[in-house]
Amino acid sequence: MSPPSQIHAKISGPIVMIGFGSIGKGTLPLIERHFDYDRSRFVIIDPHEDGELAKQHGVRFIKQGVTRDNYRELLVPLLTEGGGQGFCVNLSVDTSSVDIMTLCREIGALYIDTVVEPWAGFYFDKAIGPEKRSNYALRETLLAAKHKSPGGTTAVSTCGANPGMVSWFVKQALLDIARDTDVEVNEPKSREGWGQLAQKLGVKGIHIAERDTQRSKRPKPIDVFVNTWSVEGFVSEGMQPAELGWGTHEKWMPENGRQHTEGCGAAIYLLQPGANTRVRSWCPTPGAQYGFLVTHNESISIADYFTVRNGSKVVYRPTCHYAYHPANDAVLSLHEMFGATGRMQPSWHILDEHEIEDGIDELGVLIYGHGKNAYWYGSQLSIEETRRICPYQNATGMQVSSAVLAGMVWALENPEAGIVEADEMDFRRCLEIQMPYLGPVKGYYTDWTPLTDRPGLFPEDIDTSDPWQFRNVLVR
Repeated sequence: MSPPSQIHAKISGPIVMIGFGSIGKGTLPLIERHFDYDRSRFVIIDPHEDGELAKQHGVRFIKQGVTRDNYRELLVPLLTEGGGQGFCVNLSVDTSSVDIMTLCREIGALYIDTVVEPWAGFYFDKAIGPEKRSNYALRETLLAAKHKSPGGTTAVSTCGANPGMVSWFVKQALLDIARDTDVEVNEPKSREGWGQLAQKLGVKGIHIAERDTQRSKRPKPIDVFVNTWSVEGFVSEGMQPAELGWGTHEKWMPENGRQHTEGCGAAIYLLQPGANTRVRSWCPTPGAQYGFLVTHNESISIADYFTVRNGSKVVYRPTCHYAYHPANDAVLSLHEMFGATGRMQPSWHILDEHEIEDGIDELGVLIYGHGKNAYWYGSQLSIEETRRICPYQNATGMQVSSAVLAGMVWALENPEAGIVEADEMDFRRCLEIQMPYLGPVKGYYTDWTPLTDRPGLFPEDIDTSDPWQFRNVLVR
């Protein structure tokens, strides 16, 4: 398969990429391949990298951190240099997404990121408490900015693989289920219509079900956190409270579960870290598996987006959460970290495409509770195909960077859409852009439920009347 090379859009102003870690490096060749732009006004900012790869590509590199104190004076000149409409591609940690997107919208520059990121210190701030450290709280700051300043220059929020691509997968999967269960529907054109479709199909919930089978050529050393994407990003979100969109079919909540007192009300959180919380889930390659209930923005945004209301009363909402089985080295790294009282290893390492022996990142949505029980729809991208189609990334990174590409194209085609989440974008257009980079994208039905083949050797506190209760999904 030859790499795609179509020019999708023109960027008339400067491009400023914040962060040049694994995702930034992978996004660089996609920008080069698919946009018409002025290379002399492409700038990458990162406080840690040496900039050698950027220089090889003829891109200006600034070795500096973007902080609360300097972001305005640093970014405004770069995003306005030479005229045209600038584009800020924020792929960094410890940089406030809401503050930077607000600045971009003030000066008429487009913006995209892959997470609602806070300024440094937020994730590990013991003083603010678990509720304030949640992704729910971070998303509420985004929604407040959207409410305060509707419309205007487009800022695409949380548009990576997940959050991002998986929201587009949910819509396609719902249409597949409707087709295969003989439910006649017209493709919804509104948020309310999509919620009503999920309700009509009987969907109880959605797992963002992922299995990363990529194997390193070398065993993981002790005291090194090894991962296939940002270690800092994974540890930060993994140490936040476990969070999930909370469906209307749920009859039980864990003792350490808590509801939010403000905001959209679509989610709950647990008083324990997500990367140390396991759930039962299913992916096509392994079948039944444990996943980690790591908090992610899409767990909240999808549940919120598909909520059906009668006036102010919520009459339908699906449960939604991440069920993530990372690469085996990352699982060992988490085990080592939590065993050391949650202290992160002194060294960390991201596996690049040359260090991986084989494997795929199988990332999709498991939609359950409908007439055909459960349906997984997603990408099964291998490291071998990733190497063929684009440099500087493994399969995990490719699923993220290609979603950034799709989000950038959509923003350029819809430059006055205001602040948007992936759930609100044209899923067909975004997937059309992204598909060449996703490997096989397939759907699988399964009769598995969280009650299937449990050994039954010990007493369990389960609900046999409804297999898809979170009571049966959570590993306790």
